Amino acid sequence: NSNCSAAWICHRQGAVFANPCYVQIHPTCIPVHGDYQSKLTLMSESLRNDGRIWVPKKKEDAEALRNHTKKPTDIPEEERDYYLERRYPAFGNLVPRDVASRAAKERCDAGYGVGTGRAVFLDFADAIQRLGREAVEARYGNLFQMYQKITDQNPYETPMMIYPAVHYTMGGLWVDYELQTTLPGLFAAGEANFSDHGANRLGASALMQGLADGYFVLPYTLQNYLANQIYVGKITPDSPAFDAAESRVRSRIQRLLDIKNTAIEKHTVDHFHKALGHIMWEYCGMARNTESLNKAKELVAELEKHFWKELDVPGKENEMNPELEKACRLEDYFELAQLIIADALHREESCGGHFRTEHQTKDGETLRDDEHFMYVAAWEYQGHGIDETMEKEPLNYEHIKIANRNY
Repeated sequence: NSNCSAAWICHRQGAVFANPCYVQIHPTCIPVHGDYQSKLTLMSESLRNDGRIWVPKKKEDAEALRNHTKKPTDIPEEERDYYLERRYPAFGNLVPRDVASRAAKERCDAGYGVGTGRAVFLDFADAIQRLGREAVEARYGNLFQMYQKITDQNPYETPMMIYPAVHYTMGGLWVDYELQTTLPGLFAAGEANFSDHGANRLGASALMQGLADGYFVLPYTLQNYLANQIYVGKITPDSPAFDAAESRVRSRIQRLLDIKNTAIEKHTVDHFHKALGHIMWEYCGMARNTESLNKAKELVAELEKHFWKELDVPGKENEMNPELEKACRLEDYFELAQLIIADALHREESCGGHFRTEHQTKDGETLRDDEHFMYVAAWEYQGHGIDETMEKEPLNYEHIKIANRNY
């Protein structure tokens, strides 16, 4: 599973964590349809090459669609708001992910959402008419099939519904140009580190970073570190470091298992995981501000208190125990959530995957503050419940002209 635990264990041991506040929201996901989904299904961004995104121009039409008294095909062309094409005529439906995501949320928050109210249409009627169904099927057939299996709706006949969802964090373990963390001998490659994305992340970055780090960088940098280790003796399992690591793990596991023995109220790991996710989405999501971030900070701290008093982990430590594994993961998530909030509060600007509503242009776009925030924020762990300390690594561009994006 994709989770933060491996990186977070390194962070607890002293590896610095950089740029946690930059979180990418993926705009092309199948919308939430109930309270019991663990994740939303991501649809490929390639769909925006030919699909047109719209909501009704009239709130009464949006309400009728939500109540199923109208179908999407009942809304005439002149009553449809192709809002990305309207707001960004030069780029239309191909604006970057963060821009498309915030625009969808804005329309839904304003009352024009369809489905459950948290969805917009991604319509291929024009593409089918222009290219023919066979051409569209050749390009997107597997995605259309996946969408139909999940939603029981045929996207060749009715528009898809999409909504943004959390996808990826551009933050990660800080590394130097050799991909070595601040712990000598500990290297972080691929999406575990912060190095390539800056404040934003576009398509194919995961593939690019995995290939670049693993194929082009590490084979030529690991040897530089290893060359200095040639006279280091063999490290055996009876080293004090092994004993200390085992003791930490056993203590952590026992602490999680013991909570149920004193708990008056008992709740599952999933209960707390879901609650934490809701807090982060609502108050530290794709649009943030000082008030919402302080609210998130307060709510996460309160929820963590309940976690350590009311968690019910069934089973024992020396058996296959997925609930115990999830509890360990969730303990990491609580600390990561608090660091994301702290970094987002600190960075008083909007930039890529970090959007503060106090810092936007009159057109609703990101407003950077290059004079005060042109740096990587690198955070150092100080212990559970203690505020982390932050070091600034200035960003110096020699060959790139710094300019604000405007779509």
